[in-house]
Amino acid sequence: MIACVRTVNATLEQVGRLEAVRKGDLRNGDRLLVSTENSVYSIRVHGDATYSISGGWFDSQGLSPARMSIAGCTWGGTVIKCDIVAARGLRLEFGNRVVTTPIREVRVVREEGLDLGRFCPIDSRALFAACYGSDSHRT
Repeated sequence: MIACVRTVNATLEQVGRLEAVRKGDLRNGDRLLVSTENSVYSIRVHGDATYSISGGWFDSQGLSPARMSIAGCTWGGTVIKCDIVAARGLRLEFGNRVVTTPIREVRVVREEGLDLGRFCPIDSRALFAACYGSDSHRT
């Protein structure tokens, strides 16, 4: 029982130190770029608690963009923090129960600062190669 208490205490202690993107801080139209150990995800926020998600697993399954909820983030087990979309070091869990590898970096782009005329579609593999180098063959 002591090991369980230590694990719960360590988890609770870490919660206070998380650099997280909270669901409540996002607005309709905001976009997130989430890079994990193995993939890059582009996430667009909708006002009805759903998100359009491209990249990573969704690209590999031919489902991008997929519109769904985000359950929250986990430490790799069954404990989930439901009020956040992404936090460095945690794993993102989507509404379809797909869980990512640990998150390396998160970028938020506010809708009002977004000039879509400057952007063009890009394949997630090309984006991953641009971020982490072309010699990386992870999916």
